[in-house]
Amino acid sequence: MARLRVATVITRLQAGGGGVALRGALALDRDEFEVTIVTGGAGLDGHAGEPRTTDGVLFGADAVAGAPEGDLLPEAYTAGLAVARVPALVPPISPRNDRAALRTLTWLLADGGYDVVHTHSAKAGALGRFAGVRAGRPRIVHTFHGFPFHEFQSAVRRSAYVGLERRLGRHTDAFLAVGTAVATEALRRGLATAERMRTIPPAVEPVRCAPGDRAEARRRLGLPAGAQVVGTVGRVDYQKAPEHFVDALAGLPDGVVGVWVGGGPLAGRMLDRVRQRGLTDRFRWLGHRDDVPRLLPGFDVFALASRYEGLPCVLVEAAGAGVPVVATAVNAVPDLVVPGETGLLVPPGRPRALGAAVRHLLEHPAEADRMAAAARDRLGDRYTPRALGAVLGETYRGDSRRPRAGALTDA
Repeated sequence: MARLRVATVITRLQAGGGGVALRGALALDRDEFEVTIVTGGAGLDGHAGEPRTTDGVLFGADAVAGAPEGDLLPEAYTAGLAVARVPALVPPISPRNDRAALRTLTWLLADGGYDVVHTHSAKAGALGRFAGVRAGRPRIVHTFHGFPFHEFQSAVRRSAYVGLERRLGRHTDAFLAVGTAVATEALRRGLATAERMRTIPPAVEPVRCAPGDRAEARRRLGLPAGAQVVGTVGRVDYQKAPEHFVDALAGLPDGVVGVWVGGGPLAGRMLDRVRQRGLTDRFRWLGHRDDVPRLLPGFDVFALASRYEGLPCVLVEAAGAGVPVVATAVNAVPDLVVPGETGLLVPPGRPRALGAAVRHLLEHPAEADRMAAAARDRLGDRYTPRALGAVLGETYRGDSRRPRAGALTDA
């Protein structure tokens, strides 16, 4: 069987979607697949969203030099995958950078002779698929981790995003969706068709806890062993609703400490809100950490305040670590957090409800332990890189086809 050349294209190769993309690529049989990870330039030279150049592409050691904090491209390179960085591919809408990124990706995908172009995230999903069609690549796959449209946008902007995704769908051979609700939304909105859609789980390495891990986690968190801790992990940005997490903490008893792990553009605003709510002594912001699985056992409750999501990998990690979960009822989160069975769900944008649910689990530890055990049992083998790698291999060699072929002359 001939080895397939696969280009995995993603805007930011970071935890969450980037972790799923990398773990899936590493799980593929290298006798069958040759994978190149292509990512963007956000955070290069310490300036998020500002590339060092607006054109060109960096390969190998040049691509990983100066990688921003939290970037997984060095890990991909060390693991033996081919890597490339397109500095002009950045998350914000930027006509100048977007044109340069499309031009560069088109050249890169054509020159590499790839059999499969697999895109992730909204920006790379758009530019990568446009470029793949223009480069004449025979198979294009896209993974929906979530959507660029959501209920907190204006109707006009949301409609524009939906229209773009529908157009892109006509040039996509196969779709993967992280969670059933994400797949359902894509089908309901007409972004994909049933025969081209498959649901996948986020893939994480199993978190195995041993006696003493909780005490070690508390030491890493800088907290006494007896403190009650509600923690979360994620980028400090609008999607993750850090202000709602802070407001939920403000409604909890004085002895409860809040912990946020992760960096992001709204960190300053989050800390301002912490001071305004008088929570300085009860809040720990750790920034980016590479030891998240070793920190999770130190949480009494994991709280996800997000306005919108796919199915975050860290929820799977928290469940694997035996930590009770409270999360907002968005997109595919209920795949894992079944209300009252494997955790508690609250509406997004309701910090009082989030705080009340956290308080309930803190005050009812036996119930919290029951839900945590059920969540860990629910994981089984479904959320592993091996399971994801098997689905990717089948999808890359699949026979589903886009309904419309040819170059994008009107992009």
